[in-house]
Amino acid sequence: MAKIVVNGENQDVQLPLTVAGLIKLNNVLQPEMVSVQVNEEFVDRAEFDTLQLKENDSVDFLYFMGGGC
Repeated sequence: MAKIVVNGENQDVQLPLTVAGLIKLNNVLQPEMVSVQVNEEFVDRAEFDTLQLKENDSVDFLYFMGGGC
């Protein structure tokens, strides 16, 4: 097991694991609408299936919401 941080919470995961795999593992709602940062760097959606996470990585799932009057 490897330790990573997901949205500020420690999480134990089995490596190898891609960003896409982590999205599925965390049951992210509307995965087509989420942006992902790994170690404070945005990940291009085209890399979700190939970018391998490493021990101690910090991952944030971000949703951008519109709104206004």
